[in-house]
Amino acid sequence: METAGECRVLVAGIGNVFRTDDGFGSEVARRLAALPWPDGVRVVDYGIRGMHLAYDLLDPWDALILVDALPGTGDAGTVVVLEIGADDVGAGGPGGAAGVDAHGMDPATVLANLAALGGRLPPRTLLVGCRVAETGEGMGLTPPVAAAVDEAVRAVQRLVTDGLRAREVA
Repeated sequence: METAGECRVLVAGIGNVFRTDDGFGSEVARRLAALPWPDGVRVVDYGIRGMHLAYDLLDPWDALILVDALPGTGDAGTVVVLEIGADDVGAGGPGGAAGVDAHGMDPATVLANLAALGGRLPPRTLLVGCRVAETGEGMGLTPPVAAAVDEAVRAVQRLVTDGLRAREVA
């Protein structure tokens, strides 16, 4: 039986703090990094360093929790949790890899490039996302997205705690 300390979970904040609400993942990661975590849980603000995330994913992880802004439809400030499977990750372009830009790789591109780098998706991959109001140039989150940061922090805490607890009874 594994203990909680042996479970390896990577919590990855994603986003660009210079593009208003796109900085959501970075702000959540900043808050999470200030909290105590069991051994094996690593919280990193990757920001726009997608290639750094891709290389860190070459290490074995039991779970990956991505925290990112979700552009598109929906009420700004709505936090959603989605499970991502291998079938959800596109193969990218020719050769199975999507285009690589070390400073512009979004999570989908990072995950699509894992196989080309010799890695694999962790057994459990989740996205804690927030619907955004604005992603234009500017610093700081809009009020509805800023108000959602605490909810996202709690969601990540629950996912880590529940995931670790599930491994203890397995």
